[in-house]
Amino acid sequence: MKAQYAILRFAKYKGPEIGRIEAHNERTKETYASNPDVDLSRSHLNFHLVEPQRKYRAEAEKQIAEAGCRTRSDSVRVVEALVTASPEFFNGKKRSEIRAYFAEALAFIEKVQPKETIISAVVHMDEKTPHMHLSFVPLTEDGRLCAKEIVGNRKKLTWWQDEFWKHMVRKYPDLERGESASETGRTHIPPRLFKEAVHLNRMKEQILALVADTNLLNKKAKTEELEALLDKYIPGVGAMRTRLKKYDKAYRELSAENAALEKKLNTASRESVQKKLEIQRKLSELDELRRTVDSIPDEILRVCSAVEKQRHSRLKQEL
Repeated sequence: MKAQYAILRFAKYKGPEIGRIEAHNERTKETYASNPDVDLSRSHLNFHLVEPQRKYRAEAEKQIAEAGCRTRSDSVRVVEALVTASPEFFNGKKRSEIRAYFAEALAFIEKVQPKETIISAVVHMDEKTPHMHLSFVPLTEDGRLCAKEIVGNRKKLTWWQDEFWKHMVRKYPDLERGESASETGRTHIPPRLFKEAVHLNRMKEQILALVADTNLLNKKAKTEELEALLDKYIPGVGAMRTRLKKYDKAYRELSAENAALEKKLNTASRESVQKKLEIQRKLSELDELRRTVDSIPDEILRVCSAVEKQRHSRLKQEL
């Protein structure tokens, strides 16, 4: 039987991005083109264990002000805990059983983090694997705003994993302890990045198809479609490139570790072989993401240049 893991991960948010995670968590958008795993026909199955009383940012600022904390523009105002388990864990489970799992996870976090700091705890049933987004204001028990102290360094993240597993395994004895990215030495790549890469590739295919289908009769209509797509695709590639830069160091370290293991292959233990396979998988994931953004096809660049010229020409005529 495949191992089933209790999974707990954290992410920290400072400013404008708080609104974006709220839109995702609370399903306030009508479409989720950048996240093809969201099936809006099943969104009615999502449920809250903690209902937000106001907008995430507004609630965070309210709590911070009431606590009398000073903030900077780069202060972490919201921490999000992602709680889930291996997909196999949920197989065959009723909705009530799934709810009970996340209620147990919420009970654990409430033991550690003041209950009143929790802004929202929402369970998504409209993606591939049920999971809970639990957002809280990182206020300590003595009223300080300090995300670093709460989820902070490697030692504290290890503590979270240990305590979360100890709590959950009492009720779910088949669960094994998950590993945090800091413990394994691996930089965790958010699934959302892969979803965005898929979306960018789809847009690229749409653009190339439009270019191939454009002729004198439909040029005006096709040009408008191309403009709309290019206005999303080109900035999207740029944003993805920027986000991938943070993984450059991890890529170099993984490559060096992979090379070192290669030299020991003849005397490798089972554990080192497994480690090598894990490293190769992570390198493959990073290569896959890089291929998405490393080169925009020349044909698209030519079309983009032509569209920009047409746009400037129109603007001049309008003036």
